[in-house]
Amino acid sequence: MKNFSPGLIPTLITIPCVLILLALTIWQVNRYSWKLELLDTIDTQLSAAPETLTPGDIDPELWHYRRVSLTGEFDHNDEIHLFAHAEAGRAGFHIITPFKRSNEKDIILVNRGWVPEPRKDPQTRTEGLIEGETTVTGVARKPWEKSWSFLPESNAEDNVWLYGELSAMADHLGIEVASVFVELDANEIPGGLPIGGQTRITLPNNHIQYAFTWLGLAVAMIVIYVLYGLKRGREKQNLDV
Repeated sequence: MKNFSPGLIPTLITIPCVLILLALTIWQVNRYSWKLELLDTIDTQLSAAPETLTPGDIDPELWHYRRVSLTGEFDHNDEIHLFAHAEAGRAGFHIITPFKRSNEKDIILVNRGWVPEPRKDPQTRTEGLIEGETTVTGVARKPWEKSWSFLPESNAEDNVWLYGELSAMADHLGIEVASVFVELDANEIPGGLPIGGQTRITLPNNHIQYAFTWLGLAVAMIVIYVLYGLKRGREKQNLDV
């Protein structure tokens, strides 16, 4: 183009930036495809028949979001109270209870479900304290810690937990546990509490929006570069005249 003269420095800045933005666009598109496959895998696992959780060294990543079946007994004397988002506008807790399996002889921390804050004390919901050997089904979940250092800490002394800190919970109870939680299905419980079926799939798939953002920035840079080059070229041509 005869009147196109963007200059060396703008060119050296624009070309690498555009290439980086295009690479980020492709990366986000690939992440989008990966996330779709992951969500499909989770949907398949959640719709499958429950499996027996293998004894011994359990890989949390392998069992994450897989349906499992457990047979054993709850120890209601050692409940863990995990602060939960409001249910129907009310604050409350997930009740996590040690579950000793009959055959495997290991202990699994089982999230039995949600209770409103005034019913946190197990003595306020004795009907729901299942005694003796029982078989339960639910979804295996890997532990999770707080995501940012500035977030508040759990209060183990008052048994108020904010994150799925499985190892810290086990240390607090003075027991060894398997390396996954199990969140129980929504089954009828005497007295109605805890309310099971609290598994939530928290995997946002915003990668296409991010891809369009990077692509839009790349296009904007190209447009600005071209317009600047044309303007500068006309100015140089006028000076030459």
